[in-house]
Amino acid sequence: MDFQIKYITPDIKLSTYDDKLFKTETVFEFHMLVWFISGETKIIQADKSYLFKAGDIFLIPRNHLATIINYPKNGLPHKAVVMHLTTERLKDFYSNIETPKKDSSEKTTIRSFEKHPLLESCLASLIPYFDLTESFPENIAALKITEAISILRAIDKTIDSVLGNFEEPGKIDLVDFMEKNYMFNMPLERFGYLTGRSLSTFNRDFRRVFQVTPQRWLTQKRLELAFYHLSEKSKKPSDVFMEVGFEDLSHFSYAFKKQYGFAPSLVR
Repeated sequence: MDFQIKYITPDIKLSTYDDKLFKTETVFEFHMLVWFISGETKIIQADKSYLFKAGDIFLIPRNHLATIINYPKNGLPHKAVVMHLTTERLKDFYSNIETPKKDSSEKTTIRSFEKHPLLESCLASLIPYFDLTESFPENIAALKITEAISILRAIDKTIDSVLGNFEEPGKIDLVDFMEKNYMFNMPLERFGYLTGRSLSTFNRDFRRVFQVTPQRWLTQKRLELAFYHLSEKSKKPSDVFMEVGFEDLSHFSYAFKKQYGFAPSLVR
């Protein structure tokens, strides 16, 4: 695997990947503004999937579970400029700006800006800085991030309710959250955090409502989802195992055969 990251600052990076694919499941601590130079990325969330291609620009909100699969394309590596909009910088930016209160029923989703010329110009202007041998001045980095935030506010009049919202996850309904997000292969600590619980409270509440351990329930649900994709969607095991939360094909095949008595390749 050939994966390279260049940093201007800890908040601005250029990532390059030229192997077959790179997959990760994560919850981002900060909002991420991404501009694709080449390659493709598939992002899978609980209720929606996205496919982004060269030239696309999008914002991934913080504290949202996602499976991210990066692919090279047309002989070119997967290459992207990524800007972290940290809570610290955003609090400073919004310190004198009144932001609308977020509607609790409103869903925070990935926002696509396609190939917006203002954002593209802002992010493309960072490229020469990645070849600097000396350190990148913090005041210039701050200006670039402020520029990006200002452009976002100019082209999306509702973005303040996302960028200006600094609340942490509160305790939410465990059953509803897990039924929507079980396919994400995350540590139990992270599931606990996103449902507003410590690890011990998460385990206790989980056993109480599901009458089984989290690990066993997660495996069962992921295998059921895999069976659905294989039987009803005619997908291949190699296309399914990552999307349902397994790390590798061999582990998926072993667990599937143990559950159903035959290999996943025999379902179709």
